[in-house]
Amino acid sequence: MIRDHRGVTDTSLHSARHGDAPPASVAVILNPNRLDDPDALRGRIAERLDEAGWPEPTWLDTTAEDPGTGQARQAADDGAEVVLVCGGDGTVRAVVEGLAGTHAALGVLPGGTGNLLAGNLGIPTKLDDALDAVLSGDRCRIDVGTVADDGADDPEPGDGTAFVVMAGIGVDAAIMDDAPTRLKNAAGPVAYVVSAFKHLFDDELHVEVVVDDGEPLRRHARSVIVGNVGRLQGSLDLLPDAEADSGVLEVAVLAPRNLWHWLHLLVGVALRRRHVPRREVLRGSHVVVRTTKPERRQVDGDVIEPSAVLDVTVRPAALRVCVPCGC
Repeated sequence: MIRDHRGVTDTSLHSARHGDAPPASVAVILNPNRLDDPDALRGRIAERLDEAGWPEPTWLDTTAEDPGTGQARQAADDGAEVVLVCGGDGTVRAVVEGLAGTHAALGVLPGGTGNLLAGNLGIPTKLDDALDAVLSGDRCRIDVGTVADDGADDPEPGDGTAFVVMAGIGVDAAIMDDAPTRLKNAAGPVAYVVSAFKHLFDDELHVEVVVDDGEPLRRHARSVIVGNVGRLQGSLDLLPDAEADSGVLEVAVLAPRNLWHWLHLLVGVALRRRHVPRREVLRGSHVVVRTTKPERRQVDGDVIEPSAVLDVTVRPAALRVCVPCGC
């Protein structure tokens, strides 16, 4: 359910519903490297849009040089009212970076390993069901997180790298970075499990966490994760109170020191307990994490340049998204 920042349902967040006139312009952004049969996918999408009376879309492919941000900006600048994206979490994140702050609505057609934004918003993973959400579902506004560029002084809102799921520094980024590509393509989430075993006992981070310019919290931790939403793969709710439209970010400081601690943490999260050992949860609209040396960082599973700072802000209601009715 989509809630406002006070925690109550707010139907004003839904700006369009089933029965609205078809959009005047539509674009589709595809990551052909993540698709088994791009031509068949294009054919099915075109068929469904035509059946619904929607216009022929503009087709845009991602490239190694531009994984989706430039294509999304082009589509919005050209007047697209709905921009569909088919690819993994990285492709979705790149497209979000191009659409945030525009009037275009994002339609997610999951096609990757994690599909975490889709899972958190109740968007189906099957193509036709996801297209139903686009063609006859609701439109809602969700928040977008931004990681400031390394070394930026007093960054403006929106400057930096956008994300819609989670950003993190420490073990989580190391796991993403070292997940074997071939195994990820063949077995999906198993690749992250394999990578996780390599990093369970990495050195602890000495971190300082400042939320909304409050008093610094100094901790020994394995990872600090800042979430716009809270659900991971396998329906694991790392941050159960995180809502995509709350206007604030949830922060998990994870501090297991041995295998027993990791098991307690995993069980607590799996059972959705409010108080989980070795997990400290914070909340705010501006989060700054500092470490004693540069560490690996990630945004929605994409590894970004290592740094000793993770500076994260939230842009409330910055993105329109197509979701199933009633989500």
